[in-house]
This record gives sequence, C-alpha cells and structure tokens, in this order.
Amino acid sequence: MSKKNYLCIQRSESGSCDQGEGPSPAQMEEMYTKFNAWKEKFRANLHDLGGKLGGGKIVTSESTTDGPFVEAKEIIGGYMIVSADSLEEALEVARQSPGVWMPGSSIEVREISTP
Repeated sequence: MSKKNYLCIQRSESGSCDQGEGPSPAQMEEMYTKFNAWKEKFRANLHDLGGKLGGGKIVTSESTTDGPFVEAKEIIGGYMIVSADSLEEALEVARQSPGVWMPGSSIEVREISTP
C-alpha cells in the first residue's frame, strides 16, 4: 500500500500569538529542541514542512481583494504536507507536533485526494 499525503493546516486563535512579550531566549531554545526532536522522529513522514504564511489576496471570478482578514476568529499560520499510511498515522504526527502545544493552537489534517 502506498502512502497518502495529508495537508496539515496550523491554526491559532486570533490574538493568541500577540499576548505580552515574546518568548525568552531560553524558551526559544527549548522550543527549537522540541521541534528538532519531533522533526527527526517523523522524518519519514514529513514531506514538506511548508512554512509560516504571510499576507495574500482573495480571488473570486469577479474580483481580487485583500486577505486573509484580520477580524477572523482563527488565523491560519502555516502548513505542512505529511505522508502516512493512514489518517490515524497523519493525526499522530500532527498530535505530537510542538505547534499544537501552544495555547489556542490546533492543526487541521485533511487527506489530499489525487485522481
């Protein structure tokens, strides 16, 4: 059985990243240590780590407008593509991601269907 690809969308509640001062150098070092350990553990599953998403535009058949909109309750902060044998395996990769440990954060996992 071949592996399937899953789109993992990192979400956070609006404002959850803007509370108070940023993390201390020691907290940043701890975060990177956890992230690197997670990355190594799931090296075979991590197809594309994507990255943080910046500003963009919204395109419809009628127009192009600014977006995403800051008044949204949830902010999409990044994405990654995970290869796994099953949805359950992809969920486990996401569940152990350091990005899901932050207050107000979640990761949406969706199978990428190919024809």
